[in-house]
Amino acid sequence: MRIDIITAVPELLESPLNHSIVKRARDKGLVEVVVHNLRDYSEDKHRRVDDYSFGFGAGMVLQIEPIDRAITALKRERNYDEVIYTSPDGEPFTQKMANNYSLAENLIILCGHYKGVDHRVREHLITREITIGDYVLTGGELPAAIMTDAIVRLLPGAIGDEMSALSDSFQDNLLAPPVYTRPVEYKGWKVPDILLSGHQAKIEAWEHEQALERTRMLRPHLLDEWD
Repeated sequence: MRIDIITAVPELLESPLNHSIVKRARDKGLVEVVVHNLRDYSEDKHRRVDDYSFGFGAGMVLQIEPIDRAITALKRERNYDEVIYTSPDGEPFTQKMANNYSLAENLIILCGHYKGVDHRVREHLITREITIGDYVLTGGELPAAIMTDAIVRLLPGAIGDEMSALSDSFQDNLLAPPVYTRPVEYKGWKVPDILLSGHQAKIEAWEHEQALERTRMLRPHLLDEWD
């Protein structure tokens, strides 16, 4: 799998893409994550990639020309399953999306920045707009890192225990049940007896009940889809 990330501020992606599971997956050759500096595709002598917006709006806007050059150059080399734009008004990113994208071969993620991108980019060059929440960030680099992390950790071999990823919250539209570890008792707070029983069927039933109850309390809307 290959993920190409286009950004005007590549430095913001250095840390999240070079540690933990994403780094291990890259080192194993499970995924190739390539960050492209949008300024490399600028023909301006100062490598500018933004300009003032037409009208009376405040803030700078990423220009269409360097973005088009970057996407066109990548598409000459391979076919892409999706060209994603990180935008506050896109579709909310979900575990189901991460699952689907983990089966893709090639993805492009275009990071918005400043006031966003020339709208013609959204009309003609991208295939999907995605947000990680109803709030505005300085740029789309952190959402791109989050999406990459969520996708890469699902690749076979990325996590030592692959069943761990399948038991995460949202995989079955339920939140994960509580988890405990040693010591059995701390400050009078005890691990539930059922988890110490060694009875697998009873433990699984308890975990399912807990998952349902936590979802009912914290994310009740998920139960509509679960039902």
